[in-house]
Amino acid sequence: MSQAYCDSAPGDPVHASYHDTEYGFPVEDESALFERLVMEINQAGLSWATILRKRENFRAAYSGFNVDAVAAYGEADRERLLSDKGIIRNRKKVDAVIDNARRLIAIRDSHGGFHNWLQLHHPRAHEDWTKLFRETFVFTGPLVVEEFLLSTGYLPGAHTARCPIFSKVMGAGPAWLESGLDHIERE
Repeated sequence: MSQAYCDSAPGDPVHASYHDTEYGFPVEDESALFERLVMEINQAGLSWATILRKRENFRAAYSGFNVDAVAAYGEADRERLLSDKGIIRNRKKVDAVIDNARRLIAIRDSHGGFHNWLQLHHPRAHEDWTKLFRETFVFTGPLVVEEFLLSTGYLPGAHTARCPIFSKVMGAGPAWLESGLDHIERE
């Protein structure tokens, strides 16, 4: 999402709520972090509006983004997902979600959870985050990683300084602010 998102999202029936209450705000809850990762993986090659419109369908299809439940999915669940018209029916994306849930359980075992893992590796430059995500997860290219980190407050630039939501994000204390990163507006 670029600088234009702050110009176009407010008041938009699809984007406004996400822009105003979630995008760029810190996230600690494992299910919420997993949801963001799932949404960003599924957005690859599609519009963000498509993903937001299907969000409740994703939530229902992927057991409320419960990491343990998704990690336990077998072939019948995979086929169910691939036939679900309410979500993105792309085999690579479905497989990535299931595989990444299993990887999150390993992260929980080794680091105490996804949030702890993110905190341990923070701060990093976008390129370093991308390398780490590619070593740890599947279907996590540079844009997926960038938007995941922007949306969860690990990279600056989700909102421009002139955006009315910017001060709310700052008040919530995103990780990028704590790290001393000072780049606010993306080019």
